[in-house]
Amino acid sequence: LTFPLLSVTFLVSFGSSMLYGYNLAVVNSPAVHIKAFYNATWSQRYGHGLTSGPLTLLYSLTVSIFALGGLMGSLLVGVLVERYGRNGTLSRSSLLVFLAGGFMGFSRELGSPEMVIIGRFIMGLHSGICLSVVPLYLGEIAPKNLRGFLGLMPSIFICLGVFFAQVLSLPELLGEDRFWPLFLSVVVIPASLQLLLLHCFPESPRYLLIEKNDISGATKALHRLLGTPDVQDVIKEMKEEQRSLSSVEMVSVWQLLRDRSVRWQTLSVVVVNAGMQLSGIDAIWFYTNTIFENTRIPVSQIPYTTVGTGVIEVVAGLIGCFTIEKLGRRPLIITGFCTMGICSAGITVSLLLQNALPWMRYVGITCVVGIIAGFCMGPAGVSFLITAELFTQSHRPAAYIVGGSLNWVCNFTVGFIFPFLQMSTGAFCYLVFCGICLLVALYIYLVIPETKNKTFVEISHIFA
Repeated sequence: LTFPLLSVTFLVSFGSSMLYGYNLAVVNSPAVHIKAFYNATWSQRYGHGLTSGPLTLLYSLTVSIFALGGLMGSLLVGVLVERYGRNGTLSRSSLLVFLAGGFMGFSRELGSPEMVIIGRFIMGLHSGICLSVVPLYLGEIAPKNLRGFLGLMPSIFICLGVFFAQVLSLPELLGEDRFWPLFLSVVVIPASLQLLLLHCFPESPRYLLIEKNDISGATKALHRLLGTPDVQDVIKEMKEEQRSLSSVEMVSVWQLLRDRSVRWQTLSVVVVNAGMQLSGIDAIWFYTNTIFENTRIPVSQIPYTTVGTGVIEVVAGLIGCFTIEKLGRRPLIITGFCTMGICSAGITVSLLLQNALPWMRYVGITCVVGIIAGFCMGPAGVSFLITAELFTQSHRPAAYIVGGSLNWVCNFTVGFIFPFLQMSTGAFCYLVFCGICLLVALYIYLVIPETKNKTFVEISHIFA
């Protein structure tokens, strides 16, 4: 583990992955202030305010438009990484953050709810690109014995992003009504740092050698990242993969879906990525305050309770990061999904019984924490890492497009539908998440092999 390898991992995780986590949670706390702004602006324009239904719909659109932007971003990944490389794509995508920050930061001054929605869409576009490109980049630059450790680093920063959003939302910091535009737009600070420093680090050696046939560039990149002049074994492994792909061009999404030789890998990416978002974690992050209100926590204590869950997220992410190379991918992700499924059922039970048994609300709070911990320890990072490990170079970008697209479609579905699902089914809505989590855990147990310490070619042979 060299300083350049660790530094670039921290940099892209801080400047890209963390922003995804931040934007998942940033709309939770200022919901009341943003709705009040929408209502006041509507009154100024049309002479009457919004009723409860249209206001909920408009705010749900603000929350979920982030996922539509992410979907579009994920569809662009294949073209961008082929044209600009992994490092180059991350650098250029930082410019989107400045554009989004400008829209959201000046929305109230200009009296424009549309600017908030557009800013959220652009932030989603950025996250859709980075959510696929960061694990793709780290998976290709990491030695196989460090691929799990470095591959889970972005998930820790996603959790840190959620945590920072929760801390900044406290009334003592940016939680007041006058600060919510600044609260939405502070994302420009990490993006600035990434844009400033990322050019100091090399492009992915696998991209340079296998896709661009630049052996000299790949060798220099490996020298810099691994800190040793002896990189011939790594070059040999990459050349072997290049030879095995000599008759195969970079495949498109349609070709990937039709390729029978990788159908189980493709199905596994579909199940894991869709299951990760349909597990209910987005409902927890988007609507934490509403969920805690339902468990009857006093309103004044909710921001501090939410920060407490953020601490649990970070600790769980660190546990996953430092145990993945010992335990392997499968145990972590299976345990994570099972924990989330059981805790989702626990929330339903606690909400149904809290009138008769007031202490059941503490069970509900514990289950919310359990869902977050289970997600951050396993599915949050392992899902993206597995996408990199199950495919060789020719299929990997298309696999990330498929996984990323499903990720964002499901994210949008949960973000948009959950408030209405909660109104119509009450406590029973969490049983849907319970069933999905347990089915995904069963699929992983039956189908996906352990990939720890194996080369990409070896993993392909296991599936074959």
